[in-house]
Parts: sequence; C-alpha cells; structure tokens
Amino acid sequence: MFRAKQVTRTLTLRLTIHYTVLEIETVLKSATPRPKSLYSPCYERTLQATGYIIFEEEDETKMATSKEFRVAGKDMVDVICNYLDNIEERPPLSQVRPGYLKDLIPCEAPEKPESWEDVKKDIERVIMPGVTHWHSPHFHAYFGTGNSFPSILGDMLSDAISCIGFSWIASPACTELETVAMDWLGKMISLPETFLAGEQGLGGGVIQGSASESTVIALLAAKMRMIRKQQEIDPDLDQFDILPKLVAYTSDQSHSSVNRASMISSVRMRVLPTDERNALRGDTLIEAMKKDRKKGLLPTFVCATLGTTNSLAFDRLSEIGPACEDEDVWLHVDAAYAGSAFICPEYRSLLNGVEYASSFNFNPHKFLRVNFDLSAMWVKDKRDIVGAFYTDPVYLQHGHQGSVEDYRHWQIPLGRRFRALKLWFVLRMFGVEKLQEHIRHQVKLAREFKALVMSDQRFTIEAEVILGLVCFRLKGTNTQNKELLDKINKSGKIHMIGTELKGRYILRFAVCAATTESCHILYAWQVIQDCAIEICDGVNGYKNGGTLSNGVNGTAEACISPD
Repeated sequence: MFRAKQVTRTLTLRLTIHYTVLEIETVLKSATPRPKSLYSPCYERTLQATGYIIFEEEDETKMATSKEFRVAGKDMVDVICNYLDNIEERPPLSQVRPGYLKDLIPCEAPEKPESWEDVKKDIERVIMPGVTHWHSPHFHAYFGTGNSFPSILGDMLSDAISCIGFSWIASPACTELETVAMDWLGKMISLPETFLAGEQGLGGGVIQGSASESTVIALLAAKMRMIRKQQEIDPDLDQFDILPKLVAYTSDQSHSSVNRASMISSVRMRVLPTDERNALRGDTLIEAMKKDRKKGLLPTFVCATLGTTNSLAFDRLSEIGPACEDEDVWLHVDAAYAGSAFICPEYRSLLNGVEYASSFNFNPHKFLRVNFDLSAMWVKDKRDIVGAFYTDPVYLQHGHQGSVEDYRHWQIPLGRRFRALKLWFVLRMFGVEKLQEHIRHQVKLAREFKALVMSDQRFTIEAEVILGLVCFRLKGTNTQNKELLDKINKSGKIHMIGTELKGRYILRFAVCAATTESCHILYAWQVIQDCAIEICDGVNGYKNGGTLSNGVNGTAEACISPD
C-alpha cells in the first residue's frame, strides 16, 4: 500500500488506476480503504498537489520480496548460531508432557499475515521447550545425527532452488552432482569399483532418505529379480505363485527396519541367532538356507549389518558373502552408523567382504557431519533396482532417456530433493582429512568413557568398543539397570537409552555431538555415578560381569577376530 503524509496527519492510502483527482482527494479526507492496484507517477504528482507526499510503498504480505527475506534470513542465521553456541545450557531431553504445544498456539491458522518478529518470538516460547537437543554434548542416546554449517548452507541453497529432481531433465545438476558426489564418497571408503558409476559402469550410487528406505528398496529389488528368474525357467508361473516361496534372512541383532521391510515386501523373514559377539556367522546362514531349499522355498535376500544398533556388532561378511554368492542370493549390507568410519584406513578392514554384496548402504547423516536426511546407497547392477521400480508415463519422458540417469527409477517416491548439494558442500569444505579427524576424535572419547567404566567395579562392559558406542551395565538385575537409566534421564543433565542383549538389560552411551569433548565425558560419568549411589546399596557383585573382552585397544582387528 502507499503511505501518504501531510503536516497534520499520516494515513494509509489505497488507489485504483481509474480514480479521478476528486476521488483521490475524497480518499485522503476520509481515509476510506479502497482496493489496491497499479500506481503511476501521475498520481504522485496529483497527491503532491493536494499537499501530500508519497515517501514509501508497503505490502500487506509479509516476506513478499527478497528485501524482507534478507533481513529475516540474516536474523535467522543469528538465531541458529545462538542456539548452537548455547545448546549446552539446555537440558538435552525435552521435559514437556504430551499435548503441551496445543495450549500455546491458536487452534486455527491466522487470517492475516504475521510479522517475522512475532514468529521469531514463538521459536523460544513454543518450539524450544519441546525440542530434544540432539546436538548437545550431553546427548548420548541412539546414534548421533550429523550437523554442520556447510551442510546447512547446502540445504539453504537446495530449498531456494526447490527443484523436484525425479529425472535428469527436471534439473540436470541435481542428477549429475548426485552421481559424482556418490562416486566421491564411494572412493573415500575404498568401495569396489563395481559399485561406482564411473563412465560406463553398471553400478552406481543414489541418495535415499534413510537406511530403512535402502533396505526396503534392496529387498523389493531382490524379490523382483528372483521372480523374473523363476519366470524365465517357467514362463507360465505368475509372480503371486512365486512370492510365497521367497525367503529373506537377517540376524536377531539387525535393526527393526529390516523386519518392516519384510512386512512391506510381503517376503517372509528368517531371524537367525548370533554368536557370543552378537554377530551373524556364515555357517548359521548356510544351515538356514539348506533347510529352506529342502522345503521347496527360495532363498532370496540376506541383510547383514556392520555396526548393529544394540551393541555395534559386525556380522561376518567374509563368511556370509561367499555363502550368498554360492546360492545366488542378494546380499544387502547395512552399515548405517559405522559406514562413515570406513573413510579412516584403520577401520576399512571392517568392510572386508563387501565385494560379495549386491547393495551397500550407510548414513552420512549419522557420523559424517551431513544433516538429516542423506542415506548413501550403492548397487552393483542398477538394472536390478531400475527393473523393480520402472514406470514411464508420457508426461515424464524426455529426449535424453537411456543416456542419463533418471533417479525416479531408483526409489519408491517420484520426487526428490537436491540433497547432493549438502553432501558436496561438506566434502569440499571439510575435506577428507577433517572428517577423519572428527571420527577419530569421537572414537577417542568413547574409549575414554570405557576406561572410566572399567575403573569402577560396580559396572561391567557388555560389548566390544570399536567406534563411538559403549555398552555397559550395573552389576545387578535388569530392573536395577532400568531404574538407573530412569534416574539418569530424569536428572535432566544427560540423555541415554537402554537396550537388551541376550536377555540382559544394558545402557548405551553414544558419543553423538560434534562439540563433545573430554570434559563432557567426565561430566556424564559423574552424573551416572551419582545416580547409581542409592541403587548400589542393594546390589551384589554380578558374577558374570566383565567376562567379555573389550578388544585390543578397541581396534577393528579385535572385532573381526575369528574366535
């Protein structure tokens, strides 16, 4: 709207292009609102002739131009920096009760635009009380999620471009940067060349939203590959005749998303027992597949895990891989958390055996400073994954089909964001060396915590400490350990979660935030000790505690030793 000013008063004026001078004077005198329309210099002269001076143009719509966005955007950067700089002062676990938010905001959206200042005030009042602060150095639950300023910058640009890169033509840079960045990442972990796109390879990488999606996609691709194979043997077979015979396999330590993939794909899943180190062994898999073949079933898919969620156990790829190759079974390797560590030469041996896999996945958004969501997935033969998801309606076709990648055929949804930007920004602005330093630092901190646990006879280490996770427990009952965890979280000082390993309830301490330092490890251990004091009065020595080896200085070789 135009703001008109006179010596005696200031008021708002709205004009339409058909107004006469008399009508303009009437509007000025009455200040009656009129519909806004176009404005031309002649009206400015007319208004000046009546004693008014036009000095500013305003728009009722907030954030309508880049001028307003520049102001708010710079302000938002300050909000983000202040939040991250002072995150340590906030309780890591949100203390609100369910339903807290609906009492803080209106029950309906506003009819008129609100100012950025009003919205900004509600970030602290409405949002922050209900945030669990994953990037606090006092957050030690689950596994960490990546965060860095280069990644945030990449997401900002992706949001501004706001393309939907379902095919090459929809935004060529979106597709081609993803292909190149995934090859960069594959080379950083010394992935076999058969997984890389290269110049003319059958392999290649694709960015998915999560490791869960990658497992579903791999299982669906394996399912369709086996169905096509059986139909080649007997063309009269319908896929629904074949489907009940398909069998997938995983360990009792694999992520819950593997079982969910079975539900989605309608392929039955055999959950196999693990050894004393919580790892799936080759002989266990071979025996299960032999039994199923005798029943007339078709072993189709195996999901092996490198770095389980429960205890960071590593399935024996060197045994599982040859078994899958002999049976012509799709092997998918899920290294969601641990995979980032493979950029460090000292941990690359944990990936040995990946050459037998049909697909491999890890999450840079966990351990590699990339913000969620960015899950890296590679396949040896893209024809298998494209064959499972290929549809080609006329409205999606373009003149370069067949000579370029159309990533819509590599995933479940059609649309996809320009996620490669944040990966590209992180790889360039940190470089491999700085990312390696980050991983080594977090592993060092985990070993510091392990040493503190081992120095206290009330506690035992329950699994080998290889990367940034320490599994431990109080020498006592499962109930007492659950009570200890409850006290820790209710303290509001640190946040942890528990899990169960072969019937024993354990506590998981994960080094998560990139800002975590030795002082935070000592602080967390003090909190744990303080919470344990009143529980330990009734705890007897746990005879079986401490029987597990903690590895040789936590090296990869200790984890993959045969016995």
